[in-house]
Amino acid sequence: MSAAPHIPVLLTEVLDALAITPGERHVDGTFGAGGYSSAMAAAGAQVFAFDRDPDAIREGQALADEKGITLIPGEFSRMEELLAERGVGSVSGITLDIGVSSMQLDRPERGFSFQSDGPLDMTMSQGGISAADFLNTAAEEDIADVIYRYGEEPRSRRVARAIVDARPLERTGQLAAVVRRALGYKPHDKKDPSTRTFQAIRIHVNRELEELERALEAAEALLEPGGRLAIVTFHSLEDRIVKQFLRKRSGSEAGGSRHLPEKKADAAPAFEKPAKAVKPGEAELARNPRARSATLRSAVRTSAPVANAHRSARP
Repeated sequence: MSAAPHIPVLLTEVLDALAITPGERHVDGTFGAGGYSSAMAAAGAQVFAFDRDPDAIREGQALADEKGITLIPGEFSRMEELLAERGVGSVSGITLDIGVSSMQLDRPERGFSFQSDGPLDMTMSQGGISAADFLNTAAEEDIADVIYRYGEEPRSRRVARAIVDARPLERTGQLAAVVRRALGYKPHDKKDPSTRTFQAIRIHVNRELEELERALEAAEALLEPGGRLAIVTFHSLEDRIVKQFLRKRSGSEAGGSRHLPEKKADAAPAFEKPAKAVKPGEAELARNPRARSATLRSAVRTSAPVANAHRSARP
């Protein structure tokens, strides 16, 4: 157990974007330690919170019971299906805090961080293919592609070759040492060279970007007219997906050139023009350095039908 407190990022700004009216139904897609959910419940919302991490569900149940929060085990990409099972077909707000939680990072036994040695796991659901499974069985080319695509590591092939040469890998300390040797590392360097590789493998193992894309479609289907969507991301890959989704679903996409008109969407806009992206202020960064890469994007649902015609009708 980590003694470090969990600090919800951009909490005030998220609550401003949600503009909760008491009695409304809201979804927290990433319960974690319950920071957002607790604040939403305090504002008068009926909160349905999701988490695929069994630790978060088990450790958060007492808080959920105390605050009147409905805590649901499962991926946020399945929120439409899981809420339908509970007779809920629409909500007034949805919040997603994308990426790995502080609780997961701070526990060496979960294998997310190179700061402390632990088993090379990285699975948010604590099941399925682990980071060790992937690294010890995948082809060198596939490992390189994952590190390049999800970690944006320009020397991904060198890293992948070093990983294959060092197999089997079972500990986070082993992996970090392999990457550092491959890329070169000096103790005074500002950024550990293994950061990008750890990020890439975590995203791949947990299918995080695919989960986000599915969750955005589910949010569009669940939000009632006037419903609010607020999403906090922590790196460019996630933020790009959210930005492009909201741009497309709000009625226009970039035309590809400043000399060309905007490309209009085929379907009626599902969201109003998104609010300007929000970053943490200096005061928050001083309190919580992990917030430095956070970006909040938000938008309001229109009354247009769901864009994806293949989606089943909601109850």
